[in-house]
Amino acid sequence: MRNAERLTTLKSELLDIFMSMEVVEHEQRSRSAAQRNLRARRGIELHREFKRLSRDIAQLPEDEPVEDEMH
Repeated sequence: MRNAERLTTLKSELLDIFMSMEVVEHEQRSRSAAQRNLRARRGIELHREFKRLSRDIAQLPEDEPVEDEMH
């Protein structure tokens, strides 16, 4: 009977270790996904900002030479 208890305890410990490893792997995947999403979001924001700036710049009048009143 003693061996059966040891075997049960060992199985339980192995299962706990395995489950802990699964939790760690899941947390790592979640962090990686969050980082990818953040990079994508920042990329989209930068793209939109550049487009907006391009439109704003395009709306500016062309530079015309300004005569200096002192000359």
